[in-house]
Amino acid sequence: MVDPLFALAIFAGSVAVLLVMFWPRRGIYARLSQSFRLTKQVQLEDALKHFYMWEQAGRTPTLESLAGRLTISTNDAAKLVTRLTESDFVHPGREGLTLTTLGRESALRLVRTHRLWERYLADRTGVPAAEWHDEAEIMEHSLSAEQTDALSARLGHPRWDPHGDPIPTASGELPEVEQLSLGLAPLGMALEVVHLEDEPREIFNGLLNHGLVLGGRVEAIERNNRQVRVLVDGSERRINMVEAQNVTVRVLPESQHTGSRPITLADLDLGETARVIDISPACRGSERRRLLDLGVVRGTEIRVDMESAAGDPVAYLIRGALIALRRSQAAWIRIERAESLVEVAD
Repeated sequence: MVDPLFALAIFAGSVAVLLVMFWPRRGIYARLSQSFRLTKQVQLEDALKHFYMWEQAGRTPTLESLAGRLTISTNDAAKLVTRLTESDFVHPGREGLTLTTLGRESALRLVRTHRLWERYLADRTGVPAAEWHDEAEIMEHSLSAEQTDALSARLGHPRWDPHGDPIPTASGELPEVEQLSLGLAPLGMALEVVHLEDEPREIFNGLLNHGLVLGGRVEAIERNNRQVRVLVDGSERRINMVEAQNVTVRVLPESQHTGSRPITLADLDLGETARVIDISPACRGSERRRLLDLGVVRGTEIRVDMESAAGDPVAYLIRGALIALRRSQAAWIRIERAESLVEVAD
């Protein structure tokens, strides 16, 4: 004969398991179902963005390109396209898959959120540049249109993300972009970096390792079929053609051609005084905000006041306060030496 208490315990345990599995909204089944739905929604949105990016590049997206981008089978890609077509986001025509007006608007909202979040990470946090894209890939699916608009307002409605890509407005308008790649730029001219492609990540990391940053100054001095030899802040770099094609530049007017590496605060000797010209574009996020909060702005005079025994950090007199900076931080601050200022005044 079965013990009634044992049977009751078995029954209670079974009920508890069922509750844990199937409790509305909080049970394991409900959570798995929600996760599945979110994953499918993310795939649909990623598909829309893929179509938009390929259209922008002048290419026609295919089932194969979509499957490769989302790392899914061609069969699963076909199911996604079917859902997008039924929802009037994609139109399959003779020329291939194209976005409808509704699909393009939805894709632009994703692109807008992604690029604004990258701008936020670059300007307001200490997240490394190599991680901006992956972080934004997550947030583009999480923020509502209202939250994205609030983020844009908080950042001052920027027009460009930290890679130089245009940020769509709330109505979907885009500023014009430069089209000259470093691989085709004229030799011997002062150039400004206006865009660094952030995909694939390996190439973007390579560009960062070369010292290339948005707003940075470069000069192409020699080119062959395999590489471009360039000056980056006065230092010579050899950049292969694949990397060079992922860098967009504009030719600067002659009045902005310095012809040599900019002088920075790190170049000064003890007792020298200089005036700030600007802060390098390579200095971002919390580091840049700290320097600005210290009064390191154009026109500020700075004197090298003391050096540590090891020569690093160095104490600088900035607006009456003694501030210690490491040489790596001082190298971000571009300056004019006091002698140059005297010559201009004479």
